[in-house]
Amino acid sequence: MRPRLRDLGISLGQFPTGPLNTITDIPGVKVGHCTVIHDKPRIARTGVTMILPRGGDIWHNYAFAGYHSFNGNGEMTGIPWLKESGMLGSPIGLTNTHQVGVVRDALVERSVRLGYTHSFLLPVVAETYDGWLNDINAFHLTKEHAFAALDAAQSGPVAEGNVGGGTGMICHDFKGGIGTSSRVVTMVDGRYTIGVLVQANYGDRALLRVDGVPIGQLIPDAHTPVPFKKLPGPSSSIIIIVGTDAPLLPNQCNRLAQRATVGLARVGGTGYNGSGDIFLAFSTGNHLLAQGSKFLRDIQMVPNRQMDELFNATAEAVEEAILNALCAAETMVGFHGHTVHALPVDRLQEIMTAYGRARAEAGGSEK
Repeated sequence: MRPRLRDLGISLGQFPTGPLNTITDIPGVKVGHCTVIHDKPRIARTGVTMILPRGGDIWHNYAFAGYHSFNGNGEMTGIPWLKESGMLGSPIGLTNTHQVGVVRDALVERSVRLGYTHSFLLPVVAETYDGWLNDINAFHLTKEHAFAALDAAQSGPVAEGNVGGGTGMICHDFKGGIGTSSRVVTMVDGRYTIGVLVQANYGDRALLRVDGVPIGQLIPDAHTPVPFKKLPGPSSSIIIIVGTDAPLLPNQCNRLAQRATVGLARVGGTGYNGSGDIFLAFSTGNHLLAQGSKFLRDIQMVPNRQMDELFNATAEAVEEAILNALCAAETMVGFHGHTVHALPVDRLQEIMTAYGRARAEAGGSEK
């Protein structure tokens, strides 16, 4: 196992993390992966990740949710109704660009078979492009892979890097993938958790920054080769999922999703034309039962004037989730023999220590 960012003695921000520093620090949230890697009959480096905001209860106890597109060259299904209703009523799927439909259909089928769908379901599934490492036009994924990711969903530690939907992804010209982080915010009426999970597949080496340090410029091609110089077609995108147990209304979830942009910018994401930088935020702080005889609902909300710390915590957690994806991901050889190298975490630790941003005695110096 490669280290996470904090294993290298590098800590970001002012807020404490949750116990595991993952999106599953939010009570009830579960994450599952299905990873597909094989070389025959065609090269597969892909998979599916599922996020269950209330575990299996999300099908009939909805969550308020919001959405933000920083740059829209990508896909996230179910968004028109989410924007209209302000509610999320299914797990969130993450996969590759050409197999969104398979994962979306699997979520509908699972809901119907379990008897959860009484009229229709418009699930949320998002994508990033893994065609440099994965033979994306071989269409490796089936509904069974999506079901496997659902069945694997659990609370507790979350696998990062080359797993699930992040298996074939590239970030700042290093190997990318799945990353997660969390923050705990103490407010007037209680303590709330912000959790983030990213599927990171964007960015140029020269723009990569860690806690303000220009790491990408300090790790030249001669040290760690860039995987491509003339890559045609799509080469960027990031999906960011933000969750919280703070009681927020849909418009407040929209505002939280917008702040993911700040964390992305800190690492070096600028929203390229070819990038699908699409963010979703959900809140489990209110209960929205899909069925029942009660007509009126009692809803709580954090006052807008008290949301600044939630905004700050979101930016911090997004920043660290991306860096955890980079730290966890391992060098991968894939389609047409393309090789994408892992971020050299020993060199990262050396640079950050020289800049006074890391504890030199920290462990986790694996390459």
